[in-house]
Amino acid sequence: MAVQEPTKKNGLKRFEQNGLAPALGAYTIWGFLPLYLILVESIHPTEFVGWRIIWTLPFCIIIVIFRKQFEEVSAALMNPKAMATLCASSAFIALNWFVYVWAVQSGEIYAASLGYYINPLLNVLLGTIFLKEKLSKKQWMAVGLATLAILVLVAGAVSTLWISLTLAVSFSTYGLIRKKTPVGSLPGLTIESGILLPMSVFLVWWYSSSPGNDMAFGQDLFLSLVIIAGGLITAVPLLLFADAARKMDYSTLGFIQFLAPSIVFLLGLTVFQKELVFSQMISFGLIWSAIAIFISDLSQKRREPASA
Repeated sequence: MAVQEPTKKNGLKRFEQNGLAPALGAYTIWGFLPLYLILVESIHPTEFVGWRIIWTLPFCIIIVIFRKQFEEVSAALMNPKAMATLCASSAFIALNWFVYVWAVQSGEIYAASLGYYINPLLNVLLGTIFLKEKLSKKQWMAVGLATLAILVLVAGAVSTLWISLTLAVSFSTYGLIRKKTPVGSLPGLTIESGILLPMSVFLVWWYSSSPGNDMAFGQDLFLSLVIIAGGLITAVPLLLFADAARKMDYSTLGFIQFLAPSIVFLLGLTVFQKELVFSQMISFGLIWSAIAIFISDLSQKRREPASA
């Protein structure tokens, strides 16, 4: 027992330090996000994204106060290069939020799911090009299958392809920028929320002041509480993701991301009861095969050092 206990502790410590724990947490929350969006389906995507950003900032500030990270926030604010990259990352994540909310509320649940199935492929490409990460032959085989899945999607789902590609490109680029930005996950998200705040206030004001539109917040207690909760639901997985992106290979992080769209896919079949077209069935099948190959290769590599 005395020998096994440190081993367990060391294993748990490695699990936390290598970024796997926060990655699994972030993608699980994102996977079940459509269930939350059902509660706000009466709110126009433009207004909801505005409220989502507005209520993310207070939660970030509360956590900053609790963790005493004001110095890190101030240091980032005084760094022109860091601010420039955070401005870019905030633009990409805002685009991603809007398209995702619109897609789910419009019933394009599979297009949203496929977007995040494509995302890992882009992560792998960005990781090899910009971060000089290397892939094994099996991992390249997985990339090839995922690429074939995208080509099938292009042939059979052209009308919704722009949704999938916009989600994939915007979030892959956001993750790459955050990985290369020397700012912690919480300070970075706090600043990003602050950057987007003026635009968010304008969106809420503009939509609610349009003829025939009433501001959603404040009209109903339950709906108002659900809107406020959107800030927490937004902040927590992004903090976990940014932490994971700084700790692990971007290529590996990308393939762990398959957890989220798989959950969304199952929700589409069960909760949303959406019918799959033939091209989507083939595309999903190819991507799941790619996931199996990639995970098998990662598991084999982890076993080799352990046995040695």
